[in-house]
Amino acid sequence: MTTETVVTPILTSGTLWQRIITQTEYALNCGALQSIATNYDFIEQGDIRFLVRILANLARKEKAKKQQKKIEKSGQEFNPFLPYEQDLFVGNLSQTHLCLLNKFNVVDHHLLIITRKFEQQETWLTAADFAAMWLSLAEIDGLVFYNGGKLAGASQRHKHLQLVPFPLVPNGMNLPIEPAIAAVQFHNSIGMIPEFPFVHAIAPFNPHWIHTPSEAAIFTLELYFALLASVGLSVNDQSFQSGAYNLLATRNWMMIIPRSQEEFEGISINSLGFAGGLLVRNSEQLQWLKSHHPLTVLTQVGISR
Repeated sequence: MTTETVVTPILTSGTLWQRIITQTEYALNCGALQSIATNYDFIEQGDIRFLVRILANLARKEKAKKQQKKIEKSGQEFNPFLPYEQDLFVGNLSQTHLCLLNKFNVVDHHLLIITRKFEQQETWLTAADFAAMWLSLAEIDGLVFYNGGKLAGASQRHKHLQLVPFPLVPNGMNLPIEPAIAAVQFHNSIGMIPEFPFVHAIAPFNPHWIHTPSEAAIFTLELYFALLASVGLSVNDQSFQSGAYNLLATRNWMMIIPRSQEEFEGISINSLGFAGGLLVRNSEQLQWLKSHHPLTVLTQVGISR
């Protein structure tokens, strides 16, 4: 597996958050940003207090999906990132990556970190991807995640990581799974969360990496391959991934979860689900989730251990 040369950042240090705030206001005013309203509830299971958002109106996103499918059926390639919508453009992170606002955001200030040139979402992450991740995390303390393939919740083929600022829980902790992570058991720097009944692997980051994105990217790439191997995903010098997976990363750790299916009982799961943030379409799904428990759903879409 080759590594790419990590490039000098283009975005001026210390400006990303203000650019997000300014562009969000502009994009909302001109109608480019179409936030999806939600209500929310909590479901407690073990040490985790899962945040469950209930969609209030999916009409706009469903309309956009139908339009995309119509274009694809016509034989045309559809890629919302090439060209990207200028009104959603936040800034250039590097010579290889830029960032956009998520057009149909559920979480405020949801950022997309995309490759300038087209790369498949189902190719392995690279040093350049991780450099863009660290450049973003240096500016914004939050959760970076990657939906590796359709079974992992990816809706677009163009490679993109995503970032949501902390806290993920309104007026609460950064992540619902924080108490569970506190109990992680490490062996040779790779660990498992005792409360998670599905296959996964988590590893800590060096706290100094946040100050050196380019160097951190190289070390993170090595750690990424180690985590993939530990959950049974083989790289073998192939550019395309050998299986679907979710990746979650903060300034402190990175976790990988292999996937077996995209949804269970109509509830779709992407990376945020494994961070403790679930999304349901209506109150009926919420009640079903309360009676069957979130970890049951996560295990069904992952791989039971």
